[in-house]
Amino acid sequence: MMSVLMAYLGVVLIWATTPLAIQWSSGGISFMAAVSLRMLVALVIGLSLLGLLRRNLFCEANDWQRYGVAALGIFPNMPLVYWSAQFIPSGLIALIMGLSPFITGVMSMLLLRENPFNGRRIAALAIALAGLAVIYTDQLSLGDKAVYGVSGMLLSCFFFSFCSVWLKRLGGNIDPLRQTTGTLLMSVPALLVSWWLLEGSWPQHWSSRTVLSIGYLSLFGSMLGFSLYFYILRHLSVNTVSLTYLITPVLAICVGVFVAGEQVSAQLLGGAAMVVLSLGLYQGLSPQVIARIARIARIGSRGPRRRPAADVD
Repeated sequence: MMSVLMAYLGVVLIWATTPLAIQWSSGGISFMAAVSLRMLVALVIGLSLLGLLRRNLFCEANDWQRYGVAALGIFPNMPLVYWSAQFIPSGLIALIMGLSPFITGVMSMLLLRENPFNGRRIAALAIALAGLAVIYTDQLSLGDKAVYGVSGMLLSCFFFSFCSVWLKRLGGNIDPLRQTTGTLLMSVPALLVSWWLLEGSWPQHWSSRTVLSIGYLSLFGSMLGFSLYFYILRHLSVNTVSLTYLITPVLAICVGVFVAGEQVSAQLLGGAAMVVLSLGLYQGLSPQVIARIARIARIGSRGPRRRPAADVD
């Protein structure tokens, strides 16, 4: 049996490196081509694995409904992420994704009639909104393009959280490989149609970094990452799994700084620390643990000077 700890670490590492890989996969090709090709390759891998393991994709009458709802987390969600990645650093992408627990809580109130908020979590939400305001102001100083990226990622969080809460409402316990493959099967046609309407042709020249990034995202970011996530959901409490939202942004900032040479300003670091603090408070961590995790984010101030995001046609 797979080690739950190894699976948990795998999810954290994959999610921490995915934002940078998304940026690299769009080098020389459009964001729509990059996300469509990634999901298409992942779908082929998933269907091949199901065939080798002799598993049926549809085993219950309402499987198609679960797959369709989960597909909203890929389309239109993932094109939003890829579009936003053109304008903001990879670490900021992961940081905004980390706000998902708050948005999920609000969605739970609206769709499930469940109120996960108490006094402590309301305070955490207020700190998160303040931190987001600091980040938004920092990105505004870089120009409109950076603000587009932040806004797009916030919209992506709403799609992801809405999808997660709707799946919880449907219930059920599907095999992770079937869930991931079925979700891709429902979303890839929409991605390909959108790509065809927007562009309709593949680029003539591909860089090796683009090809390797798409391959990494297809195999690890999509198939393995989702499967490991569903696996740890079966064996760990929701609160423990939710800690990935606290750890991943900090690691993603470090990856962006040391691997891609990204630089985060003192103001962005301050906003990031507030978001990390709010996530820790939301999950009920002790102040000492939150402080240790937040201090790691300071490592980003040692990177090279940050340049404003380049305009994208």
